[in-house]
Amino acid sequence: MSGCASAEPFALQVLGDSMAPEFTEGCVVIVDPGAPIVHGAFVVAEHGDGVILRQLHIQEREWSLRALKDGFPRIRIEGASIIRGVVTQRSGRRRSDRKRYL
Repeated sequence: MSGCASAEPFALQVLGDSMAPEFTEGCVVIVDPGAPIVHGAFVVAEHGDGVILRQLHIQEREWSLRALKDGFPRIRIEGASIIRGVVTQRSGRRRSDRKRYL
């Protein structure tokens, strides 16, 4: 991600199945760093030594990142500072696999 300009959308390939069935392993997502960060948005955030795709939950000033698939822990965050962008599109081989989120 360090090769991207900070305000330009970028593409990432999904690894793992924590966000299935919405985002299956191998699908490509388009992430926009300038999109609005709101409750329920799918976001890419810094986590450990890399980045993670999760759904953002904001409830009574408490922010957390959650996987769609059961068995993955909720990650509490302090706010938007670790969020690198909002998923705006999912691409796929078939037209039915493609989806826009904004």
